[in-house]
Amino acid sequence: MRKIILALFALAVISCKDETTIDYAVISGKILNSDVTELNLSSTDRKTRKQLKIDKDGNFRDTLRVNPGVYSFYDSNNYDFIYIEAGNDIQINYDAKDFANTLTFTGKGHEGSNYLREKNTLSSELTGDRKEFFKLEEDAFKSKCNDIKQAKINLVSNYVGIPELFKGQEVKDINYEYLNTLTSYERSHAYYVGSEDFKVSDNFLSELVSVDYNNKEDYGFSTNYKGLVKSFYRKKTSEIVKKDSLDRNIAYLKAVSLATDPDIKNDLLFDAAIFGIKYVNDINLYYELFIKASTNDENNDKISEIYEGLIKLAKGQPSPKFFNYENVDGGSTSLDDLKGKYVYIDVWATWCGPCKYEIPFLKEVEEEYHGKNIHFVSISVDKMKDKEKWENMVKDKELTGIQLIANNDFSSDFVRDYMINAIPQFILLDPNGNIVEKNAPRPSNSKLTELFNELGI
Repeated sequence: MRKIILALFALAVISCKDETTIDYAVISGKILNSDVTELNLSSTDRKTRKQLKIDKDGNFRDTLRVNPGVYSFYDSNNYDFIYIEAGNDIQINYDAKDFANTLTFTGKGHEGSNYLREKNTLSSELTGDRKEFFKLEEDAFKSKCNDIKQAKINLVSNYVGIPELFKGQEVKDINYEYLNTLTSYERSHAYYVGSEDFKVSDNFLSELVSVDYNNKEDYGFSTNYKGLVKSFYRKKTSEIVKKDSLDRNIAYLKAVSLATDPDIKNDLLFDAAIFGIKYVNDINLYYELFIKASTNDENNDKISEIYEGLIKLAKGQPSPKFFNYENVDGGSTSLDDLKGKYVYIDVWATWCGPCKYEIPFLKEVEEEYHGKNIHFVSISVDKMKDKEKWENMVKDKELTGIQLIANNDFSSDFVRDYMINAIPQFILLDPNGNIVEKNAPRPSNSKLTELFNELGI
């Protein structure tokens, strides 16, 4: 009887332990000298995103149910990495005005995050100046890469307090990072030494021969492995382009369709199509190839939705409209006000480097076609709180043409209707308000004036 009671007691204890298994992590902390209201958390593949609310005193706390792994966290100005798994109770604290020197991780499970910081510091110290690093000759470069790889492996192998699963994944990722660096050597060395014809020796990348490009497990946790896979299929793409003279976007879909692991193939297809379908010349062929190769229903639905929207933006279709956008000269302007002439639209923002690069070229084109059958319109997608910054840049840069600011930055109807999620984007409309090119050549591209001349502008 006593044995039965003890057995029942033990079973009850085990049951209680099972019921209290923690399947979440707690992330909390305090940010000093900042007015941000959210701390954003994102998995390395960006498929998991969380927003941690920050109160007026800079405090935040949230309970997360996420897969174990490395996540980035960022406010409006600062960025770093954290390792999270169930059972963690990690505190993140820093002064936003001195992020690098004040950031600390404490609490249960903080060791993985401290390791990531130490690894990145070690990597920077050992690599040194990027230019000098890639200017090294082949043997010296490879030797240094090996030294860096071994130093990182030694760091993680001897690091106390981090999970063994994470250690194993890190060792793999460090090796993949080493291989990735080797693949970038030819292009980077050619650039830094000013030798466009430079090619690596035949055996320089011999270590890549043994890489399995269909390893689903490693693809899931290692961004460096994913980079190697993408590099492999970009090489296949170049072979297809050379052989069949296909558009590179089309050729890439054909290349990644050869992947044998269905999850890797679906991910590569979707990563390519989510942006590529917006810029490909033959959208119907592109969509047909994607749907034929992809077996992920959720991905297919998303790309189909984009495809249906893009069909409405085909050449000759009526352009989406904007209404009463604020004009820097005062008053407001609607797209219908500009009918009767061609309209060349620049969607840009004051914070966008590539946008600002185009400004001198745009001013030259505007001057060349001044008084001709075309309006030049620049629509800023700056947030309304930055309107003064926009006004000042228009004045300081002496921007010409019609200068407007969208009524709700990237969420403005006109911007959303054109599916714009990267800038600058240039759009050309005909005098009737119909689309000539939804992705018109940039001012820095000589094809723009060729197009204008073909249209008799």
